[in-house]
Amino acid sequence: MTHYQRASVDGLSIFYREAGNPNAPTLLLLHGFPTSSHMFRNLIPVLADRYHLVAPDLPGFGFSEAPDRGRFAYTFEHLAGVIGRFTEVLGLRRYALYVFDYGAPVGFRLALRHPERVTAIVSQNGNAYEEGLSDGWNPIQRYWKEPTPQNRAALLDFLKPDTTKFQYVHGVPDEMLVAPESYTLDAALLARPGNADIQLDLFLDYRSNVAMYADFQSYFRTHHPPFLATWGKHDPFFLPAGAEAFKRDLPDAEIHFYDTGHFALETHATEIGAAIRAFLARHV
Repeated sequence: MTHYQRASVDGLSIFYREAGNPNAPTLLLLHGFPTSSHMFRNLIPVLADRYHLVAPDLPGFGFSEAPDRGRFAYTFEHLAGVIGRFTEVLGLRRYALYVFDYGAPVGFRLALRHPERVTAIVSQNGNAYEEGLSDGWNPIQRYWKEPTPQNRAALLDFLKPDTTKFQYVHGVPDEMLVAPESYTLDAALLARPGNADIQLDLFLDYRSNVAMYADFQSYFRTHHPPFLATWGKHDPFFLPAGAEAFKRDLPDAEIHFYDTGHFALETHATEIGAAIRAFLARHV
């Protein structure tokens, strides 16, 4: 059974999903843009008989609190700080990481801060190499170079419902395999008052993640975490080259590609869950 709960993290209300025996090895599931822990709804039951699953919503996403930008800086460093404190509030002393999209720079920051806490890493379309960035990033990179009001406004197209649906169905062999409540829920939450500017702030700060790629790669080489990449090979934003690049710093990394897009769990939760079970059984 999945439980839907809230934790107070330094006064901030963080929503999270939890399943499995708390005494079992923990897997911390970190979602990306523009979604929430809802993306793990099909994966959690596949793993909960053997593992303790914890999936928080990042601040500004899902059902976690979205504080006003005037009192909360929407940067990836700040998000990582909140999630780090979240793990401490829940008493998670050791955990494997599942990182996806935005969850990757958040999770890799956690690993940099406390490498002794991270038992293994599963990256599902969670990038740490420049060759993994597709041309789909060009408008955002233009904003990094010239953060003008015009370039900021141009990114509003990324927040439209049609674009959210595109992220779910692009590269999927059969669009009817994707549950419509996935992109519909994300679009509704993106449309909340004030949320557009939160997302635009994070688009701008994503450049800080690219600047830290060398730090993430150094962590991989230094600490050699057991590593599994499960990649939707038709992802329009994070290319397969980004998955293959992990082997440069982690020669023993396992790389699996699936015939699907960015949100690989929508179509391949069973297959990815089986790969994770086998991987964690060997390493955790």
